[in-house]
Amino acid sequence: MNQHTHFLKLLDYTPDEIQQLLDTAADLKSKKKAGIPHQYLLGKNLALIFEKTSTRTRCAFEVAARDLGMGTTYLGPTGSQIGTKESIADTARVLGRMYDGIEYRGFGQSLVEELAKYAGVPVFNGLTNEFHPTQVLADLLTVQEHFGRLRGVKLVYLGDARYNMGNSLMVGCAKMGMHFVACAPEKYFPDRDLIQICREMAKKTGATLEFLTDPAAAVQNAQVLYTDVWVSMGEPVEAWAQRIADLGPYQVTKTLMDAAGPQCRFMHCLPAFHDLKTSIGREMGEKFHRDAMEVEDEVFESPASIVFDEAENRMHTIKAVLYQLMK
Repeated sequence: MNQHTHFLKLLDYTPDEIQQLLDTAADLKSKKKAGIPHQYLLGKNLALIFEKTSTRTRCAFEVAARDLGMGTTYLGPTGSQIGTKESIADTARVLGRMYDGIEYRGFGQSLVEELAKYAGVPVFNGLTNEFHPTQVLADLLTVQEHFGRLRGVKLVYLGDARYNMGNSLMVGCAKMGMHFVACAPEKYFPDRDLIQICREMAKKTGATLEFLTDPAAAVQNAQVLYTDVWVSMGEPVEAWAQRIADLGPYQVTKTLMDAAGPQCRFMHCLPAFHDLKTSIGREMGEKFHRDAMEVEDEVFESPASIVFDEAENRMHTIKAVLYQLMK
């Protein structure tokens, strides 16, 4: 693990290195639950650049850093000159002189890669358009906790699999020998070049990769049904009409969960439009005459839903990544 300077995407890590991060996360989680202090990075400081806002990612990084003894500085969408008055390279070199690590959550993967090139300190990807590695690390820990293994576990991702979550789950499953299914209309499948990379990876790990358009066929004997919002942050409201038309048949319903079997669990990276209790959910629900979007409330609130275990694990896995790269 010490040969890694940055945490930018799971493609950069071997299956053994990913498992080491998961084992570290499990150990640090048990220490926190037992009230055992673990300020292993006392005196270090972390800059948190958020060009896209977040609840889980920000809180997970701040609590993880604090538990490890670190200080943090949050730079929100209007909190820095990055990309406007100051280039990425210049920002990286300034922050790298003041901080021991930098987290970036924002737009293109090329931006976090450029930060890493110039910072001189570890850089952590909190989300880009292409990849969301801290989320998938938390997902893998959650699956491991509930099923006792990763190898062979069937995870079906339903919905828009073209961007960071579909890409990153496919990579994570391919790395860890899992059975990954992207279920969506063909135009919503993950990046073709990345699919080919993952197919080559799967030959070495024993993973299975499938790309199906029929939800009823896709979910058979699945351990996990996973989905995400149909319209991502920063996309126009106008996108809702097309996504609902295209992805409505891929909503995670009780019927689909029952078709998968009693062993099946529901996962979602959150936030979720499972009811009309948010302003966007209410607006879109009224406009399109829907009670929910990507998942039925009955599924989200069911005993099969492990979304809040998953959300908590964001903090434990981020803590493991910070510790392994900054110790």
